[in-house]
Amino acid sequence: MLDSLIIEFDKALRAVFAPAPTRRPVPGCDLPESPMTLPERQHVAGLMRINHCGEICAQALYQGQSITCRTSGIRAALEHAAWEETEHLAWTERRIAELGGRKSLLNPLWYGGSLALGALAGKAGDGWNLGFLAETERQVEAHLAGHLSRLPAQDDKSREILLQMKQDEVNHAETAIHLGARELPSLVKAGMKAASRIMTAIAYRL
Repeated sequence: MLDSLIIEFDKALRAVFAPAPTRRPVPGCDLPESPMTLPERQHVAGLMRINHCGEICAQALYQGQSITCRTSGIRAALEHAAWEETEHLAWTERRIAELGGRKSLLNPLWYGGSLALGALAGKAGDGWNLGFLAETERQVEAHLAGHLSRLPAQDDKSREILLQMKQDEVNHAETAIHLGARELPSLVKAGMKAASRIMTAIAYRL
């Protein structure tokens, strides 16, 4: 029991404070940096900070869901998705640095809250756990589509990152549905959207 707690605590520390690893090349890494004005760079850095926060939350959600998940096959799917979210974390972190920005000052807070939500979802049973995963990924997909429309037209490097992230989120949602995700109540979906709006508004600045 103590060993498990140490492992999970180590995961949390690595997600929030350590550079994230990636097996896949960073999308768009071979593209030249496009000329942007200072306000444009600051804007894109703010968008990428939001996405980085979203990946911090994803790490915590998947960790919490995996801890309380009751089925080994579903736990394996969660762990696979979590790895791809780790790569997203690495990609957005690198892009923020390239733009001269910084990560959110509130990342530990985002992580803690998301870990608790993930654990609750797992406790509710596999169907609801997967339903929470599917709805989360659907909302993230829509969120990324919005960011793609807000990028400066010339910023191909950021666009390639967001496009690949968006495709991965679609795949995660489809996997959850295939494994038996239940449809969440409308009130829960609305609450998730409201919480996401609050997080994105704060993370863009902090």
